[in-house]
Amino acid sequence: MTQITLPRPDDWHLHLRDGAMLAGIAPETTRHFARAIIMPNLVPPVVTGAQAAAYRDRILAALPEGADFEPLMTLYLTEETDPADVAAAAASGLVKAVKLYPAGATTNSASGVRDFDKVRGVLEKMAEIGLPLCVHGEVTDPAVDIFDREAVFIDRVLDPVRRATPGLRVVMEHITTKDGVDYARAQGDDLGATITTHHLIINRNHILVGGIKPHYYCLPVAKRETHRRALVEAATSGDARFFLGTDSAPHADPAKESACGCAGCFTATNTMQLLAHVFEAEGRLENLARFASENGPAFYRLPVNVGTITLEKTADPAQWPAKILTGAGPVTVFDPGFPVYWHVKG
Repeated sequence: MTQITLPRPDDWHLHLRDGAMLAGIAPETTRHFARAIIMPNLVPPVVTGAQAAAYRDRILAALPEGADFEPLMTLYLTEETDPADVAAAAASGLVKAVKLYPAGATTNSASGVRDFDKVRGVLEKMAEIGLPLCVHGEVTDPAVDIFDREAVFIDRVLDPVRRATPGLRVVMEHITTKDGVDYARAQGDDLGATITTHHLIINRNHILVGGIKPHYYCLPVAKRETHRRALVEAATSGDARFFLGTDSAPHADPAKESACGCAGCFTATNTMQLLAHVFEAEGRLENLARFASENGPAFYRLPVNVGTITLEKTADPAQWPAKILTGAGPVTVFDPGFPVYWHVKG
């Protein structure tokens, strides 16, 4: 197969930032994607419906002329979040999910949750109205090794929260382990899991062997090759529980290439070509539409996009810019480390 057409894809986990960075990187997503779940971890975070509406307006103002793109807004869950505000924002159609960051887990997560008893009212309201909870699934206990934090989170936090809140719909975001894959597969249709482009391609060796590679550093951090293989098998399987969430996370190069570099891989530019490569390598190219275009809308109870996107394999390797130049500084585009022969037509 050298050509495939699929419904226009969606990105179910995306960082667009704000201001000059937003203006610079928004076109990289809108070129290929029709919709995206927008992360709320700005400074300050997006915690109310009014703030989400204002942020949505800023995103729409930053889109290229003629762009056909819908930002799907989320609220940042804090211990002061008002269940009534969440319900009102969801009822208006503005907010499609609430995001849970354990405090200190990742970029701009200081306002996240420490005491889960304090957010029980919000979670119960979300279960009542069917609003999904998007979860950054890592514990922040300093006694837990960074490579074990996802697996420990499932046992200590995620499973107890779900048991205590029947009917709560949950997205395990950017899973990175076989533990995450196995847990998702054992659940019903009230749980989904996103998988990033970069976690399908890199393992922890890519970050550390031959010198530290800051542009492969992300959170959750890439794990052993056995875990990467489990992710690839899950993503390419067609299983409805798994869908694309790139977690494309732009940082200006000076913030990445520093003594305390920021976490995040920027994949918005080349995700679809990279996914075609991965799925073809597994002999499962026919399942790409499920992962990138169909499973996510099904979980979020939204229609599949009417438009289409066509990918074509040629003898010439795909080209993309090494960096996106923005008013906030240059952003390095994720480099898979191998040639890719898939191109997006048109």
